[in-house]
Amino acid sequence: MRAITLPWALDSQCRRSRVTFVLRPTRGPYDPEGMDSVDSDRIIVGVDGSKSSVSALRYAAHLAAALDAPLEAVTTWTAPLVDPYLAVDWSPEKEARDVLDVAVQDAFDKTPPVGLTRSVLHGTPAHTLIELSNSCSMLVLGSRGHGGFAGLLLGSVSAACARHARCPVLIMHAQPELSETPDLDNPEA
Repeated sequence: MRAITLPWALDSQCRRSRVTFVLRPTRGPYDPEGMDSVDSDRIIVGVDGSKSSVSALRYAAHLAAALDAPLEAVTTWTAPLVDPYLAVDWSPEKEARDVLDVAVQDAFDKTPPVGLTRSVLHGTPAHTLIELSNSCSMLVLGSRGHGGFAGLLLGSVSAACARHARCPVLIMHAQPELSETPDLDNPEA
C-alpha cells in the first residue's frame, strides 16, 4: 500500500486543498454474481460533520459527476451505555441523521447533487466503511474527525480505512478558506 499526499490540488472551483490518495491493489477479477444488488460503481463518502468530512463530501460530488457515478453519503451511529431514563427523548440514530443533514447543507447549501443518497447505518465508522468498501468503487473520507489528537495528519477512521478498505480511498484534508485564486506557478503560495 502506498499513500501520496499532494501539497495542494484544485477543486472544480479553483480552490486549493490537500488531498491524500491511497493506492491499493484491486479487489481481483470482476464478479458479476455478487454485484447485482448494489451500485458497485458508487462513491461512498464517510461523513461525521467535521470540516474535513464536509470537504470530502464536496470533492466526492465533483468526482461522482465527472465519473457519472452514484454518490452515497454515509454516517454511522452506536448506542452508548446510558441509563434508559436519561435517554427517553434521545435517539443516537436521529442525532446521526441530523449530523448528516447539516453536513450536506454545509457542503451544498440548498442544492445537493441530484441522486445523492444519504445513509445512516448502525455500527462503528471504521468497521462499517470497510465493509461498504467491498461494494463500491471508492471511499472518500475526511482526514480528521472530531476526536483524538489534533496534531495527527490522519484520524483513526481514515487510517483504518486506508489500511483495510477493499477499494481506492481518497482522504481529504479540510479546505482552507481562500479568498483568491491560487498562483498555479507557486504551489507554496
